[in-house]
Amino acid sequence: MNASSGIVAIVTGGSRGIGLATARALIETGARVAITATSDETLRAAASELETLAGAEAVLPIRADVRQQDQVEQAIETVVQRFGGLDVLVNNAGVGIFRSVTDMTATEWHRVIETNLTGVFYCCRAALPRLRARGGGWIINISSLSSTGPFADGAAYCASKAGLNAFTEALMQEVRQDGVRVACVLPGSVRTDFSRRSSGPDDPSASWKLAPEDVARAVAELIAFPARSLPSRIEIRPSQPPRKG
Repeated sequence: MNASSGIVAIVTGGSRGIGLATARALIETGARVAITATSDETLRAAASELETLAGAEAVLPIRADVRQQDQVEQAIETVVQRFGGLDVLVNNAGVGIFRSVTDMTATEWHRVIETNLTGVFYCCRAALPRLRARGGGWIINISSLSSTGPFADGAAYCASKAGLNAFTEALMQEVRQDGVRVACVLPGSVRTDFSRRSSGPDDPSASWKLAPEDVARAVAELIAFPARSLPSRIEIRPSQPPRKG
């Protein structure tokens, strides 16, 4: 499958940051793209931007919370009804709450784990029959280098992304014979408004960080790989982070 072949993709958390950049990159290669978000405001703004690139017929905004299995299943069904099938699932929706274990509430813990890990399970489980029906496709999960480099006050987030890595590798082995390729992209620091730990995209002091478009490029290039190959894990680091000490 080539990225320019008119594929159908869904990008969760696709209304801003890495998700929006990924949706933009896929549309620029000729894909039809659905994006999900939980905010009507950001969803409308993102859809409007994407429609300027390819027209409304190539863009499908869907309000859905990946923590809700019924909403995920309905989102996948909506994509299939609109575009006739599904070729690519990009699990990008994520949340970061950065507190010490002592200070983190059970509600906050569940929000992180259910969004970053359980939500991916829901999406994959709903998408796999549709991918198999097309003879194969891609599942690309957006993880983080914090999954391999934990830090203080990041226990929930780091655990969720480490779990995502393991989930991705196990799923890859389960479905590769069906023509479904599964990969994980692990970016380092990215210029987004993701959390209080992240500098906004317009912060001059964050110029050393990755741009969302850097991660989006990795996703688009993965999809373009020949069917005989499976790059299952990509790590992306800022090339010149601030010196320590």
